[in-house]
Amino acid sequence: MPMNTDQLAQMTSGKGFIAALDQSGGSTPKALALYGVQPEDYDGEEAMFQAMHDMRARIILADAFTSDKVIGAILFERTMDGQINNKPVAQLLWEDRGVVPFLKIDKGLEETGNGVQLMKPMPGLDALLSRAAKAGIFGTKERSVIHEADAAGIEAVVAQQIEVARQVCAAGLVPIIEPEVNINSQSKGQAEAILAETLAQHLDTLGQDEKVMLKLTIPDMAGLYDGLADHAQVVRVVALSGGYSTDEACARLARNSKMIASFSRALTEGLDVSMDDAVFNAALATNIGKIYDASVV
Repeated sequence: MPMNTDQLAQMTSGKGFIAALDQSGGSTPKALALYGVQPEDYDGEEAMFQAMHDMRARIILADAFTSDKVIGAILFERTMDGQINNKPVAQLLWEDRGVVPFLKIDKGLEETGNGVQLMKPMPGLDALLSRAAKAGIFGTKERSVIHEADAAGIEAVVAQQIEVARQVCAAGLVPIIEPEVNINSQSKGQAEAILAETLAQHLDTLGQDEKVMLKLTIPDMAGLYDGLADHAQVVRVVALSGGYSTDEACARLARNSKMIASFSRALTEGLDVSMDDAVFNAALATNIGKIYDASVV
């Protein structure tokens, strides 16, 4: 399917940030607990995922969750396959909220080796990408983690990410490459410097029609990723919050003018299932406003 040029334009130069609503099986209980939904409140995996879907639907339908400040949203596969107000989620995001939909495609992480965690194999990826394109998904997101400044490990992470990115591009979608650097790493700054250089080298191998986005931990050295943001094959560089509080993540992001946010936990900080809609919407609007302001500095 041909790429949606309006969505590409929004992701290239739109003002705002990308909401990460893609918690998967492993991270769902923690995300729900922070929202005030405890394991004893649901019975079994299906009920857990339904509670997560209800939370995401509440966020997406909130007054402040529109393209005025939120230009994209990353979805979990179950969310893509679900509906909100009897409408497929990706379709509702774009048609009703003006928000560009992405899909998390990775299947989790391998055990740590050479200071990094590569992505697990993704069997059936071509079929998933085809289904995503038909559902109106614009792009994908796939995550690896870097724990140490190990050049060989970082090279392996980037090489694997680029290989998957080519497969995504071939399906007509735009991949978000996410080699997260652990914010608690003792060699975070050094790892980020190696990552910047390694990414630049691999980006130079992409074809003219292979456009990608980068999702990176906010660097210790402000502006470190500016050169990547200016690369011809890069649509946008976005930042993950990585466990920082909303305020700290926003303060760090504001020092990097060529990055915009793609926050998950920082977006939902302070939200609770017990809030009435007015209080919930106000709290979410406050978070959205902070993240937007840091993204458009």
